[in-house]
Amino acid sequence: MKNVLVLCTGNSCRSQIAEGYLRHFAKDKATIYSAGIETHGVNPRAIATMKEDGIDISGHTSNHIDEYRNIPFDFVITVCDNAKERCPFFPSAAKKFHYNFPDPAKATGTEEDILQQFREVREMIKTIATFL
Repeated sequence: MKNVLVLCTGNSCRSQIAEGYLRHFAKDKATIYSAGIETHGVNPRAIATMKEDGIDISGHTSNHIDEYRNIPFDFVITVCDNAKERCPFFPSAAKKFHYNFPDPAKATGTEEDILQQFREVREMIKTIATFL
């Protein structure tokens, strides 16, 4: 079984969405983890937008990268430039992928505007996750 880590800045939106989709698409072929170089808690809007697509991430937790130091990852996927630049060294042969998705937590406007930005990022991540 492959070990996959999705890494972001705060492990609250983009990495949580990616973890949800990768778990959904990989089923029992991989163990999926997500973490941040900081922890900000799982964003309620990320939970809501994933629920709209039939995926429940309400049980996810916001984890710090240090919690996974001893796991031999096969793949590390960074989902923002900040995480890529600050990604710690993994003493393994992990294959690395990088995508710089916009941060929906920084969205402004009405509640509907903000949710729409979450949906747009969700769809970007879903498109990539189907190919991984």
